[in-house]
Amino acid sequence: MVENKTDIQPQGAGQGPKKSKEFDLEASMHNAEDFFQKNKKVITYGVLALVVVVGGFFAYNRFVKGPNESKAREMAFQAQRYFRVDSFRLALNGDGAAYGLLDVIKKYGGTKAGNLAKYQAGVSYVKLGEFQKGIDLLKEFSSNDLLVQSMAYGITGDAFMELGKDAEGIEYYKKAGNYNNNELTSPIYLMRAGLALEKSNKKDEAIQIYKTIKEKYPMSIEASNVDKYLARLGVVTE
Repeated sequence: MVENKTDIQPQGAGQGPKKSKEFDLEASMHNAEDFFQKNKKVITYGVLALVVVVGGFFAYNRFVKGPNESKAREMAFQAQRYFRVDSFRLALNGDGAAYGLLDVIKKYGGTKAGNLAKYQAGVSYVKLGEFQKGIDLLKEFSSNDLLVQSMAYGITGDAFMELGKDAEGIEYYKKAGNYNNNELTSPIYLMRAGLALEKSNKKDEAIQIYKTIKEKYPMSIEASNVDKYLARLGVVTE
C-alpha cells in the first residue's frame, strides 16, 4: 500500500510576494476613447455651450454694458448737477434740453449710473414732500458704498416718519445706524431711532439706543447730548 504523502508547507512558503495590480495606461486610454466616442455629441455640445456662454459674457460687457454705462453717465450729467444744487424738480424731470434722473432710470436703470440715479431721484422726491415715491426708489437702490447706503436707509426712515409710519421709520433708522459703524452717520441715525422710539413710548429701547451712542461713539455730537435724553427717561449717569 502506497502512502499518499502530502507536503504541507506553511502558508505563503515558497511563494513570491503578491503583485499588486498595476495601472494599465493603454487600457485606460482605450476606455477614455470609448467613452468619448459614445458621448461625443453630448461633450461637443457641452463645450460649445460653454464657449457661447463665456464668449457671450465678454461680448456683452464689451459691446453692451460698457457703452451703456458711458451713455448713462452722459445722460445723467446735467440732472446730477441740478441735484447737487438742490434743484430737485429739474433733477427729476430735466429742463427740456437735458434729461432728468427719471429718464436715466427708465432707459439705463440697470447700469451703475442708473442705480445712482435711483438714489438721487429718491432723495429728490423726499425733499419735495412726495415721500412714498421717494421710498419706492430708495428701496430699489443698492450700493457697495457703505456711507451712501446707510444714508439711503436713513432718508427712507425720514420718509416713513413723515408718513406717520413710525415702526417702519424706526426700522430704517436702525438699519442706517448699524449698517456701517462710523462717527459720521451712525450716531445721527441712532439718535433719530431713539427719539422715534420715545415718541412710540418704547422707553426701554430708546434707553438702550442712547447708551449705545454714548459707548460706541463718545466723540460724536450726539453722544455729548445723550445724557439729557437719558435723564428725562429716568436714567442718571455719572
